[in-house]
Amino acid sequence: MTDSPTEYAKPTFRSDVTVELVKHSAADTDVLWAARVSTAGEQSLEEITKDPERSKGLINYLMRDRHGSPFEHNSMTFFISAPIFVFREFMRHRVGWSYNEESGRYRELEPVFYVPGADRKLVQEGRPGKYVFVEGTEEQHALTSRVMEETYREAYEAYQEMLAAGVAREVARSVLPVGLFSSMYATCNARSLMHFLGLRTQHELAAVPSFPQREIEMVGEKMEAEWAKLMPLTHAAFNKNGRVAP
Repeated sequence: MTDSPTEYAKPTFRSDVTVELVKHSAADTDVLWAARVSTAGEQSLEEITKDPERSKGLINYLMRDRHGSPFEHNSMTFFISAPIFVFREFMRHRVGWSYNEESGRYRELEPVFYVPGADRKLVQEGRPGKYVFVEGTEEQHALTSRVMEETYREAYEAYQEMLAAGVAREVARSVLPVGLFSSMYATCNARSLMHFLGLRTQHELAAVPSFPQREIEMVGEKMEAEWAKLMPLTHAAFNKNGRVAP
């Protein structure tokens, strides 16, 4: 029998996501020494202490001509808090990524749920493969918030009821919706992050258009902001060359 919950927690609702860079080993110099080993061998180690600005042309060349492996010799670990449905889209990105997510088998899940903010476009117009999202009416936003909040409350009450009756967490969690917030560590390198951003963000400089769900795009935008501070020359080359991963 699992431990019974000691106190009923009332659901809370959020429209945001959070991304924290918790650990990294990532700099533009990582790209340079990895690339120059091809021609300089052990002398490429000298690049570690040099100013990467003098070699930003090399970074741009590697990006433009899609020599991708030098962009893999770095690492960034993010702590992300977002709805479960965002993480299920995340898991489609497997190459160059590592994940560890909180588990509903081993802990009682907190009642924090996603409700779209007023700026979230609600209405899909057009056919599959050729559609756009447009603003919803005040009535549609009110309906969405009311129905989602009522559903979340009912689901969490059912979850609590089963836990109190001794049902295992891994079974009771089945009633909880994908709008529940979860948290995870996600580790990647610059190359895998660029591939993610190319698919999961919209950008005016993108050579290949993408149509991501807004909630995962919100996560991508925050990750990109952190990466741009760590590797500004690589980030600039990514934008200059159409935001296509090398």
